[in-house]
Amino acid sequence: MKLVLASNSPRRRQLLSDLGLAYTVRLQEVDESFPPHLRRAEVAEYLAAHKAAAYRAGLAPDEVVLTADTIVCLDEDVLNKPADEAEAIRMLQRLQGRTHDVFTGVCLLGGDGRQVVFSDQTRVTFRELSLSEIEHYVSQHQPLDKAGAYGAQDWIGMVAVTRLEGSYFNVMGLPVHRVWEELSRLTGASLLAD
Repeated sequence: MKLVLASNSPRRRQLLSDLGLAYTVRLQEVDESFPPHLRRAEVAEYLAAHKAAAYRAGLAPDEVVLTADTIVCLDEDVLNKPADEAEAIRMLQRLQGRTHDVFTGVCLLGGDGRQVVFSDQTRVTFRELSLSEIEHYVSQHQPLDKAGAYGAQDWIGMVAVTRLEGSYFNVMGLPVHRVWEELSRLTGASLLAD
């Protein structure tokens, strides 16, 4: 089995490398809009499967493509990547002092047609933040490529996250425990290097 990561995320690349999995990166543009009736985990799973479908025709029979999408949900609102610094500040103002949910949807699509789609949920609580702390984070760490305008592994994760229920790695963008389990099941082989 040859693993193909269809993601430009340095965090996902690092997590797969830390698992000891060999992979290649293959990228193509995919529309990330979703039907408005979808809610929470459904959005993340839909987007992961939608991304994988774009790779279906180019997969060899011995390849498995991994696609993922992470979203932040505050109540029923989906907070994706902010368009600019002003939107990032507004998102973080909404998140501060509250608990929100992070969902990462994952799709594993084999060149042989087998497919697994799943998601993982983590609840994250932020302490109350001052506007100057939020502005500092946005200007210094440029979180425009992150759902909800933050990365738990960044400065804001160290100073703002007071509670985390679920997988920390899920908040980083990949529920590696589930990826390992589902890849093992899908391939029917050990993922451990000999």
